[in-house]
Amino acid sequence: MEKGERTDSQAALLPDFFERASPIVLNGVLERARWHPGIVAILGAFLGMASYLIVGNVATVVLLLTSGVGVEAIMNDLATVIGAQIGTLLTGNAIGLFGGMGVLTLLLVRLHTPHIWSFVRLRKPDARSLGLAIGGLVVLLPLIQWVGHLNEWMPMPKFLREMESLQMELLDDVLLGEMNLLVSLLLVAVTPALCEEIFFRGYVQRNLERAAGVGVAILSTGVLFGLLHLRPSQLLPLTLLGVYLAYLTWRTGSLWVPIAVHFFNNAFAIITAAIIGRRENFDMAALEAIDIPWYIIVGCGILFGGLAYALHTATRKHHQSAN
Repeated sequence: MEKGERTDSQAALLPDFFERASPIVLNGVLERARWHPGIVAILGAFLGMASYLIVGNVATVVLLLTSGVGVEAIMNDLATVIGAQIGTLLTGNAIGLFGGMGVLTLLLVRLHTPHIWSFVRLRKPDARSLGLAIGGLVVLLPLIQWVGHLNEWMPMPKFLREMESLQMELLDDVLLGEMNLLVSLLLVAVTPALCEEIFFRGYVQRNLERAAGVGVAILSTGVLFGLLHLRPSQLLPLTLLGVYLAYLTWRTGSLWVPIAVHFFNNAFAIITAAIIGRRENFDMAALEAIDIPWYIIVGCGILFGGLAYALHTATRKHHQSAN
């Protein structure tokens, strides 16, 4: 045995309010080598993101080639090619999320413990907590949009604005395009909700909690969620959403809760666009730019506080049982 490694009898136990009967044993390779969970979380975050981008881009190019698009067209005018092949782009992105982020995360967890599902908190949710969490998102959406307007005041280099403009054009093509609604939901709502939550809230947040405590972990995971989406103009609203999802993960003890909320958030945008997006003179950008009256913002803030308190109270018994 190498110096500093732990034997099975010395394996640490991961505290978890929802795993009282069967503690999570940490006896994987990274644990035996005593890797610091904070370092593991940060390295894992960037490794997962890099893997997602590589797998997703490679999959997209392969799908384009197999669909008859020439190499010259891909090299010289990729933006136009992708604009005409939205379904291919989304499929490649979903493959990147599943293979480059989702599967990789499960492999990384195995380096910590054989109790993979318990580590990422993939356990049955409480129905009341799930309902309160989704209700919280509904009243949080106007606040997220308002924070998005604040984001517009942040300085941004020209090349980032151009990249963001291209991303928004592609997003509008997805939301307002002719793609089958169920396919859009699968690729843009189901896959990101599953894979991103397993990655951010399942793996990164769990290790940050171990390294720095719950409060720092929730805030840090939210910030990483905003940064690693590579959409600077949406950094603040994505961070706010990420913090809420991180809190839900810790408080409810079930990754299915943030998965459901994440899915609802993405599905709401897709379905809303499908319903009203094909009306004449409809402008998606104009809808997103609408200024929400201050009294609605205040009212939603009060409602959100009430729902958050109800959720916090509903899950109190699990957290008190550990004290």
